Amino acid sequence: MGRSYPDQVFFGDTHLHTKLSPDAGLIGTTLSAADAFRFARGEKVISNAGQPVQLIRPLDFLVITDHAEYAGLAPMIRDSDPALLATDYGRFLYEKFKSGPEGAMEAFGAILQDAATQNERLVFPEKARSIWEDFLATSDEFNQPGTFTAFSGFEWTSGPNGNNQHRIVMFRDSADRVSQVMPLKVFDTEDPEDLWQYLSNYEEMTGGNAIAIPHNGNISNGTMFAKTNFKGKKINKEYAEERMRWEPIIEVTATQGRRRSASGAGRRRTSSATSGLGFLEPRWVRAQNDDLLIRIRASGLKLA
Repeated sequence: MGRSYPDQVFFGDTHLHTKLSPDAGLIGTTLSAADAFRFARGEKVISNAGQPVQLIRPLDFLVITDHAEYAGLAPMIRDSDPALLATDYGRFLYEKFKSGPEGAMEAFGAILQDAATQNERLVFPEKARSIWEDFLATSDEFNQPGTFTAFSGFEWTSGPNGNNQHRIVMFRDSADRVSQVMPLKVFDTEDPEDLWQYLSNYEEMTGGNAIAIPHNGNISNGTMFAKTNFKGKKINKEYAEERMRWEPIIEVTATQGRRRSASGAGRRRTSSATSGLGFLEPRWVRAQNDDLLIRIRASGLKLA
C-alpha cells in the first residue's frame, strides 16, 4: 500500500560551533570542524578540557554552523595573526583578550556591539574565503554517503533591537556548489526576507538546496513569529508561504533552552558552545522537504 509519510528517523545535531565561531572560540573552544565530525561519527577525540570523549552511539548527521560574523577571529587572536595586528581594532581586541578576564569581557562586548549595530570593523576578504573553502573541503572529506552525512552551514546572527532572529543555514550540497557563495552576515542585513532571497539566489545559481532553521526564538520577545514582517508590514498568505518554503522546520530544544515557551516564560538560558538536537526526514538528506507543515504557537498567534 502506498504511503507518503516518512518511515525512517535519523538522529543528529543541526547546530554546532567550533573554534572558528567567535562566541565558542573566544570562550575556550579549541576543537576544529574535523574534530567535530570525527566525534559525531563516533570516534574518540580529546575535549577542550583535555579529556578523551566518545559517543556511545554515533550520529547519523552533523551540521556545523559557526557564526558568519568574524569567523576565524579566535584562531587569529590565538596565533597573533599579523593581518589582525596590523589593524587598530584588531590589535585592541588582541590586547584585551590577552590581558585577562576583564579585558576579554570588554573585547567580547565590543564584538557583540558590532553585530548589534551592523558595524563590521574587521574585514579580511581573502582570509574569510580561505576559511570558508577549507571548512567546505573538510565537510566533504567526512561525508560518508549511506553512513554519515556531514552538512555544511553557518549561523546568521540577526538581533534587531536585542531581539534574537538567528537562523541556522543548512546546505544539502558539496563544496563545488556551496563554495560559489559566502555566508550571509548580519553586517549585510538583519531582515529574514533578505536571507530567504539569499537562499533563493543560491538555489537558482547552483542548482543546489538549502534551508534556514529559526534558532533561539524564546529570546526574540515574540518577534520570531510576529504578526508583522521586519519592516512592520502585516504578514499575509504570500509571506507565510515564502517562509514555509525556506524555513520548513524550527529548532525546538537545545542545551540553551526550550523553544516552545509561552509568552513571558522560558526566557532563561544557559551558556553553551554547542546546541541543538535536530531530527530530519531521511529524504532531506538527499532532497528538499516540500511538505512539512509546522504549527507554532506564540503570544496567542497561530501560524500554519
